[in-house]
Amino acid sequence: MLKISGESLKGETAFGIDPTAVNYLCEQIGEAARLGVQIAVVMGGGNIWRGEAAESRGMDRATADYAGMLATIINALAIQDGLEQLGVDVRTQSALQMQAVAEPYIRRRAIRHLEKGRVVLFAAGTGNPYMTTDTASALRALEISADVLLMAKNGVDGVYDSDPNENFEAVRFGNLGYMEALNRRLAVMDSTALSLCMDNDLPIVVFDVFEPGNLGNILTGKTVGTLITGSD
Repeated sequence: MLKISGESLKGETAFGIDPTAVNYLCEQIGEAARLGVQIAVVMGGGNIWRGEAAESRGMDRATADYAGMLATIINALAIQDGLEQLGVDVRTQSALQMQAVAEPYIRRRAIRHLEKGRVVLFAAGTGNPYMTTDTASALRALEISADVLLMAKNGVDGVYDSDPNENFEAVRFGNLGYMEALNRRLAVMDSTALSLCMDNDLPIVVFDVFEPGNLGNILTGKTVGTLITGSD
């Protein structure tokens, strides 16, 4: 399971979707699919809409979150188109009913697509407000029995003990335990998603998706980024 943040899709732009970033991400996903790996992707929507920011300006939280789900569908369609242009067989499933542009999320159908070698894009998070796309990625990973959850970051090559953009002496972890990540409140993913992974012993790899070859290296067993498991 690959989680791609909305921030990754905006590339060098301040907002929206950067075609160059989309093309790069699709090339990386396409290479992974050609390795014979069953790969599913959960999309974030922060490049278009952030529910928390809208709530802070007075918008109803549930309504703001639903708007964010729609943003993830836009991003999924951009990735879908990019993959299809590369000749990759892909299906988009949405947790919100959006039959004109995406299949409804059905677990058994998603698993069947993966078995047939198709890339599956999961959009609209869990379909519920108050749940982040981090939680959606952990949930969907468990539902399809994924071996690992890959958290693709933009410009950050793993988990650090402090913000590496502010502290030049920040130390990157090679391996990290779930409990330490939770207790230290490290910026890995939200606590609900991390707890879900911990409770079900789902390994997490945090890596820089824009470092060429990283995704393929992870899938071929090489050490990249930070591995989060049940032991330090």
